[in-house]
Amino acid sequence: MQIKLQNKRRKTANVQVGNIFIGSDYPIRIQTMANTDTNDIDGSVNQARRCIEAGTELLRFTTQGLREVESLREIHAQVLTAVPLVADVHFNSEVADAAAEVVEAVRINPGNYSKDASKLEERFVHLLDICREHETAIRIGVNHGSLAPRMMEKYGDTPEGMVESVMEFLRIAVNHDFHNIVISVKASNTRVMVETVRLLVKTMNKEHMAFPLHLGVTEAGEGEDGRIKSAVGIGALLADGLGDTIRVSLSEAPENEIPVAQDLVDYFTDEDSTRYDGSVVAEVLDNIGGNAEIRYTSYEDDWNLFCLQAAAECGRLLWDYKATELTLVNPNFTENKLNFLSKDILQAARVRIYKTEYISCPSCGRTLFNLEETIRKVKEGLTSHSASGLTSHSLDGLKIAIMGCIVNGPGEMADADYGYVGAGKDRVSLYKGKECILKNIPQEEAVDQLLRLIENDRKI
Repeated sequence: MQIKLQNKRRKTANVQVGNIFIGSDYPIRIQTMANTDTNDIDGSVNQARRCIEAGTELLRFTTQGLREVESLREIHAQVLTAVPLVADVHFNSEVADAAAEVVEAVRINPGNYSKDASKLEERFVHLLDICREHETAIRIGVNHGSLAPRMMEKYGDTPEGMVESVMEFLRIAVNHDFHNIVISVKASNTRVMVETVRLLVKTMNKEHMAFPLHLGVTEAGEGEDGRIKSAVGIGALLADGLGDTIRVSLSEAPENEIPVAQDLVDYFTDEDSTRYDGSVVAEVLDNIGGNAEIRYTSYEDDWNLFCLQAAAECGRLLWDYKATELTLVNPNFTENKLNFLSKDILQAARVRIYKTEYISCPSCGRTLFNLEETIRKVKEGLTSHSASGLTSHSLDGLKIAIMGCIVNGPGEMADADYGYVGAGKDRVSLYKGKECILKNIPQEEAVDQLLRLIENDRKI
């Protein structure tokens, strides 16, 4: 059975964010998030300029407190005419209120915004009134693992709980005639991310809501693995016709995210791309066991683009057709290389796990250590003599989370086996599952302690 690889974009409302609009009448917008300390104004402005030069259309900054709001005011003054800025706010509603007077958009997480349901509407409406006065947009962003305790008690850490967290806020906004809202529901597990977005759209449709969507896979990691994982999740939804702005969250410099996002958007919207010229064909082949095999065929000769395109198409096909096998065919690359890519896509789609998975946040101004260096040390440690008690077989399927701070780290590690989380300046806490095993240990000891913990648990 051949699969048609066309998509029709979902019709949404159009939301103004500064000098751009987000919605189905406009191009899919590309955004990223700075990883500088927001209070380092010069460093933040310089990074903003690099991101703008790379092509970002929105730029987000972490905004922990009122001091960061004032720093953001100065950053905003220096990049005002370039791109809209988004304040990323956690925990403190007063910070969101203040930031809404300074920048074009404020991102809030319902799980952090109000743990007291009785005060939720009053506090949120106050923010809506400020945003209305200053023509500020709101992004309601819910992440897997960071739901409010009352949502966790009722729904567990599920797509249903994530969707209800969003809908609770949307119903308040609609009742108060505020519509300048973009929504995101994200997870590091691509299957959960796609299932949640699809459920959200279905729920909004039932309530006659058409808010635009921001897409992204959280803690996707770095390098080729991070790009493949992002493409699997984002691509599946773009193929559904969903998504009005995207961010590819990599544990790298933010300007590295932008060309990857642009390639994905181009692939799904550019009529000159290989997706539309007849050289891309997918077939679902029945297996004896009742499962399916996906055969994806392409003549793309750029390896990086081929990886993105194959991952972007195959996630949706693997899930929707319940496939457990994937065969990639491209005469420009060796069979061995294609086989490894097939395995990586199957793992990114959580269909089959065959190697260690690294769940790492993209870092931001809250990050309390050098994230890229730490990821490198952990990877090197697991393959060196320092982990001599481990075998490659004992590491199969191991999920290690490396998170920059405690804001979302412990929650958004979700189903990781082990976690390395920034706990304070030069301090790290280590987790086994969701349990904190070692708290506030010196950073210089943390990688060795993590490796020792894994070795003691998994050596054979």
